[in-house]
This record gives sequence, C-alpha cells and structure tokens, in this order.
Amino acid sequence: MVTDYLVQPMMPGQLLARGVSRHLRSHDFVSVVELVPVAGLRVDVMALGPKGEVWIVECKSSRADYMTDQKWRGYLDWCDRFFWAVDSEFPTDLLPVDTGLILADGYDAEIMRIGPESRLAPARRKAVIQKFARHAAMRAQAARDPGFVSVF
Repeated sequence: MVTDYLVQPMMPGQLLARGVSRHLRSHDFVSVVELVPVAGLRVDVMALGPKGEVWIVECKSSRADYMTDQKWRGYLDWCDRFFWAVDSEFPTDLLPVDTGLILADGYDAEIMRIGPESRLAPARRKAVIQKFARHAAMRAQAARDPGFVSVF
C-alpha cells in the first residue's frame, strides 16, 4: 500500500534555515536543523565545517521572535562561532554586534559579519560532533523510512 504524505508549508524560520544551509554548503559546511545539544536548548541550524568547525545559526523571522528569545546565550557553549540569520526586512541594529550575521531567504544567504571565534574544548567538540552525526543519521533514516520512530 502506498501512502501519500502531505507536505506542510514551511514556516518563515524554516525557510531561513533552508537558505542558510544551502549557503553554508557552498563553504563546504554540512548542516542539520533543530538539533538539541543539551536538554532545554534547540538550535535552528548547526553546521559542521571541513576542519571540524562547529557553527550555530539562530534564525529569527521577526522582531518579536528575537525579543522573546532568552536562550541564545546558552548556544555559545556549543559552537566555535554563533550567527543570527534574518531576512532583509529585519531590523539588524537589534542584534548584538559581537555575533555573526547572515542575511537569508528561503533559497540562499549571505554572510554579512563573522562573529568572534571561541573554540570548543576537545571533549565538548567530540560530544557535539557525535550528537550532530546521530541527529543527521536519524533524519536520513526517517527520510528513507516513513515508519521510523526515533527513541529521543
């Protein structure tokens, strides 16, 4: 029996994440979305670079979305660089200047500002990369097998 799965329209933040992921791929980074590095935190995009660099990108689709975000500083402990991704209409003067900035839409993005680097400790890097790999593998398996049930 063949089942048709409905494709839900993407939300604004998901569109930004898609554009960011496409752009980062052009820099030889691979990305996963909605990764939970530790209970209570869920990053919009985590990207892994060719030399093991870990970047986190938080996508904000509106001023209200940004103003209600109280968790973003917790993401800094889980990456080498942190970025905001926003669209061209977003008031970027709200964003901290000591963070990265990416302008994005659903199709592509452009890095406007590289934030400072804060290298992860080796043990933390290993844990983050393992979590990244497991998350990516579960997503790939779920894409191949609609009946796949995650244990997380």
